Amino acid sequence: MFDSRHIRTFHEVVRAGSYSAAARALGYTQPAITQQMKALERSVGTPLFVRVGRQMRLTEAGEALQRHAGIILDQISAAQQQMSAITGLRAGRVRMCAFPSAGATLVPEALARLAAGHPGVRVELQEAEPPDSMRRVADGECDITLAFTYPGLHEQVPDELVEIPLMEDQLTVLMPTGHPMARRRAVRLAELADERWIAGCLRCRANFLHECAELGFAPDVAFTTDDILVVQSLVAEGLGIAMMPGLVLSFLVHRKVTGRALDPASRRQVSAYVLREHLDIPATALVLDELKTAAANRVGC
Repeated sequence: MFDSRHIRTFHEVVRAGSYSAAARALGYTQPAITQQMKALERSVGTPLFVRVGRQMRLTEAGEALQRHAGIILDQISAAQQQMSAITGLRAGRVRMCAFPSAGATLVPEALARLAAGHPGVRVELQEAEPPDSMRRVADGECDITLAFTYPGLHEQVPDELVEIPLMEDQLTVLMPTGHPMARRRAVRLAELADERWIAGCLRCRANFLHECAELGFAPDVAFTTDDILVVQSLVAEGLGIAMMPGLVLSFLVHRKVTGRALDPASRRQVSAYVLREHLDIPATALVLDELKTAAANRVGC
């Protein structure tokens, strides 16, 4: 009765809120989305959407189908994973989500080792910051996510996720190489209270503001960007300094930028998160093992 492709498209239309948004998310044209939804409505024999003004709303039948759509797609994904496992890891697919600095460091090393030993295992990589990346695993949009938490922030992790700790990532301050503090091996955050700052992603920014507040000052945040290369360029031009994860030090691209550790040390926890049942999927377990190895090689960052 149902075509799984149509169910997947229907699920994305509901999530995105419109045919055009779903088309962008899935890489389809809007007419293709429309045709799939018409075919699905013919299959069920009743409309699934109605338009109310400029918005689309689910009919009663659409709401009923949506309650089952996620379960259907999860079951299809689980079946695909199990069939791959039967082949003895000669084939398989793992959908992984990672935050940018992990995507530039831990992930390439892990995937290179994986490709050398198991070339048939395919890893599809997405980029997202927590908490959105954790939601994607909980919602079945990816199989593994790499995320980080800060000890000073009370962050909620979805109950259905299993945490696999990988490493502690020591925070560092990026500053121009000519900065007076650049001659030190480590710097105190309180001594930088009068600096102009460049803040990063939402979670990193929250931790940065929290640590400054603990020391009794409110930093002058002149720029905010999630792009690590933009941060480096701004620092290189002397427009501000930034508190960044130690992983960033392995891909500094500006010779005019120096990284110095904080004293006392400040760290974040980098972990992988999966649904408990995915731990039994051989391809997923293999990728986790390679991530553990890559992280172990970077202890002390």
